[in-house]
Amino acid sequence: MPLSPERANHAAEEVFAAFAVAVRAAGVPVTLDRSQAFLRAAATVGADHQSTTYWAGRATLCGSHDDLDRYDQVFAAWFSGESPRPGAPREAARKIQQADLGEGDGDGEGDEPDQTALRVAASSTEVLRHRDVADLSSAERAALGALFETLRPRAPRRLSSRRRPARRGDVDARRTLREQLRRGGEPVRLELRRRTTRCRRVVVLVDVSGSMSPYADSLLRWAHTMSSVNRQGTEVFTVGTRLTRVTAAMRLRDGDAAVSAAGQAVPDWSGGTRLGEALQVFLDRWGQRGVARGAVVVIMSDGWERGDSSLLGEQMRRLARLAHRVVWVNPHVGKAGYAPVQSGIVAALPFVDDLVAGHSMATFERVLEVVADA
Repeated sequence: MPLSPERANHAAEEVFAAFAVAVRAAGVPVTLDRSQAFLRAAATVGADHQSTTYWAGRATLCGSHDDLDRYDQVFAAWFSGESPRPGAPREAARKIQQADLGEGDGDGEGDEPDQTALRVAASSTEVLRHRDVADLSSAERAALGALFETLRPRAPRRLSSRRRPARRGDVDARRTLREQLRRGGEPVRLELRRRTTRCRRVVVLVDVSGSMSPYADSLLRWAHTMSSVNRQGTEVFTVGTRLTRVTAAMRLRDGDAAVSAAGQAVPDWSGGTRLGEALQVFLDRWGQRGVARGAVVVIMSDGWERGDSSLLGEQMRRLARLAHRVVWVNPHVGKAGYAPVQSGIVAALPFVDDLVAGHSMATFERVLEVVADA
């Protein structure tokens, strides 16, 4: 069964994003900006012709003449054919086909020969989106990092105290009187205004303790994705045996560089967990001074607390009074046999607005939606 145009375009974008990862793995310095430029170029020229895809990637992913040989080798291996050369004739339309999970008689009837829609039911990238991050190999983690760069997050919004002219809203008495005076006192239509909106602050607390180490890298990449859409309004901290502010690292444009800088700044990576004490330090030093006030606070942790769980409950109560909404992301939520019985999560749950899963790319996308709608 052919895919809808929307599903086909989404599948093509995932294939191109994975190709950019392969080019970077081959030694070509592909940055986030180059990857995004390639995705835009590929979407413009389409996936109908191998030659147009080749030139779209060569023009955007390669930064020097030294990159061309490695790019050609990856392109030839990735698309199972010789890479086009300058002056080569335009190739015939070529379909990108992968395993089709749908049932069919295999006679090919119903396919129009002049169409080049992608017939993808389950690509390796789609499977990767639903894999548990803790079970991925190093190569699969690299591919997952490229998928983070394709996310299009939305920042949560809030009403601002500023107002602007509008067709509907409250009467703007000052503008109405000013217009009336300009017309010599003649009656004029009422001028209206309405409140504008602005990005709401987002605070992310990432647990980097030993029990969360398989997920910490991906969770930091999620925080970097959130920072990219709300750069000045996103604060990121890591939580372990101490609290570390890594906001400056998360504001770097390149995701790999941001995660690497955060890792160098965190002294307690893969250590113990003292959520209550770390949360108390956050509230005393940053939270009550305005960082958490009216913000969407995202806590990414499995809830294992080695300290006093009653302290965590007390600090969560303080946080709930300050924050607009508290979202707890747990990598074990939704898995078979899981129940929130850990002392930390039990103490925190009464003050959590949303308890969501966070163990795969699909669940990370869901968390972005929850935060955007908060």
